Amino acid sequence: MGLGLIDPRLSSEDGFTGIQRRFVDLVLQERWFLVILSACFAVAGVTYDQPHIAMWVGFVFAGYAVIANDSIQTIGTFIASNRQRPWWVLWLFIGGVMLATVAYSFFTHGGDVTYGRLSSKGFAEAPKSFAYLQITGPLFLLILTRLRMPVSTTFLLLTSFATDPGGVGKVMSKSISGYVLAFTVAITLWLVLGRVMDRRFKGEPHRAWHVGQWIATTFLWAMWLMQDAANVAVFLPRKLSGLEFAVFAGVLFAGLGILFRLRGDKIQQVVEEKASVVDVRHATVIDLTYGGILWVFKVISNIPMSTTWVFIGLLAGREIAINVTRAKQERRPRREIARLIVRDLAFVTLGLVISLIIAVMVNPRLAENLFH
Repeated sequence: MGLGLIDPRLSSEDGFTGIQRRFVDLVLQERWFLVILSACFAVAGVTYDQPHIAMWVGFVFAGYAVIANDSIQTIGTFIASNRQRPWWVLWLFIGGVMLATVAYSFFTHGGDVTYGRLSSKGFAEAPKSFAYLQITGPLFLLILTRLRMPVSTTFLLLTSFATDPGGVGKVMSKSISGYVLAFTVAITLWLVLGRVMDRRFKGEPHRAWHVGQWIATTFLWAMWLMQDAANVAVFLPRKLSGLEFAVFAGVLFAGLGILFRLRGDKIQQVVEEKASVVDVRHATVIDLTYGGILWVFKVISNIPMSTTWVFIGLLAGREIAINVTRAKQERRPRREIARLIVRDLAFVTLGLVISLIIAVMVNPRLAENLFH
């Protein structure tokens, strides 16, 4: 029986237990997602052994999957604090920044759209053939995104293409140090300024704050693209032609349109459950802090890193500091704060484990070097 033919009014008297009923309801709610996902897995199965087609199929899958999952750390606060504005206005703004950022890299780096991130050890060579799991990696990312799980797209996608285990180790080291730095910066900043922000950020924000947030979002979004465009472009030649660049930019622009039309989709909840992010003033401070940390790591080296780990560290430190600086009656239970932090860290760790499993299954040589 097709999913669309199941009568949602069936009760336990018809042979369904409570758990079965909830499962059927979930399937019905997600039926279009499941249909599209199944079609994508089928397309990957047909094309993965044809490299000239597979690279574009994998790129299209990754183009939306990466933006959708990582949207919580870049444009999530922007979406949350601008819900009153038409979605297409936000899309055209963010899409325009994206086009300008990748175009600058394309023209100044001789066709490279990643700001040199894929020129580092282990990632400099474009893949000449693809495994099925490499092409479907972004689809697993979509599933995790649908479950509202923030995972590292860098680990989930890039590691399966690594030709040298040393490159994977450097990515891991840089990402974990990013978490620690972001956590430390956030705790320090919000411990020092938390009470001041709570005292001053009352009532309706001045119009200048809205302008400031759009500027902060531009800075953060550009910094994120400079780091994470590599996660999408890893399927493609390291130097794109003019036509290839047009397709690359067009697919990402269209993917952003879908995301904004869905208002960030289900993973947006990960942002909105955090304290005060819908206030444009708090969102601006978060974006500037996060963008500044990404800028520091961009200057340090061209090794790819997981920006998700940086963002999760930033939110964790901020939540702890905010809770400490608030009046006792306004504080959230410590157990709730701990649950949010541990859950987010568990999700990104799960993404790391899944990515290493995929990488080992795809690349036997990598497995030999990692475990021997």
